[in-house]
Amino acid sequence: MLYLIGLGIHDEEDISLRSLNILKKIDKVYAEFYTNAFNGDLGRLEGLIGKKILILSRQDLEERPDENILKYSLKEDAALLVSGDPMIATTHSDIVLRAGKSGIKTRVIHSSSIYSAVMETGLQAYNFGKTASIPYPEKGYHPTSFYDVLRDNLKLGAHTLFLLDVRAEEDRYMTVNDAIRILLQIEEKRRESIFTEETLCIGAARLGGDSLIRYGKAKDVKDYDFGKPPHILVVPGRLHFMEEEMLETLTHK
Repeated sequence: MLYLIGLGIHDEEDISLRSLNILKKIDKVYAEFYTNAFNGDLGRLEGLIGKKILILSRQDLEERPDENILKYSLKEDAALLVSGDPMIATTHSDIVLRAGKSGIKTRVIHSSSIYSAVMETGLQAYNFGKTASIPYPEKGYHPTSFYDVLRDNLKLGAHTLFLLDVRAEEDRYMTVNDAIRILLQIEEKRRESIFTEETLCIGAARLGGDSLIRYGKAKDVKDYDFGKPPHILVVPGRLHFMEEEMLETLTHK
């Protein structure tokens, strides 16, 4: 059996009692932190479950899981710990599919996710459109599809949640500030008036923990220090009067 267990979106205290009970009983526990930042204390978690947690890299999990987690799960129960909720990243769906093809049973233990925590901004879940990820631009690689997602969502009056790039092995985490600058750079080239310095947006960091949320024009939010990751950026669409009232409270914090 392979358990995919969510750690929640902040630290080791977010993990459920159900998850702790499972982890205490099995022999092998793995974790990956390249799909999302984790601010918890792994040493403390190891003390709670009474065993060492083995950290898997992106290559371990995406390119050679048959040499580690799937290999062990063929014979014994194992768990993969994931920051946030296990089934948000396509990486984890891929592991479930691979496990099934190898005859390994899987069980998912859910936890808090950015998709629920983002409502701490005061926006309502059913008013969100398609989510987009903003990757770091690189030499010869300057994606703009997330700008198109924003444009399409705004046409529908829907809010846009931007998930920001994580390069854990480089200790590099995209900030709200980076994301806004990238969008402004694309706007400068495309000139579609989709995201300008006057665009109202929400920057948020460490939701579910020591949450920090700021709402305002892009030109003001982009210079604010949001501190440690993980960060997200939200661009509101058409606002319900209750959402407007909630956002108004953020301007006075």
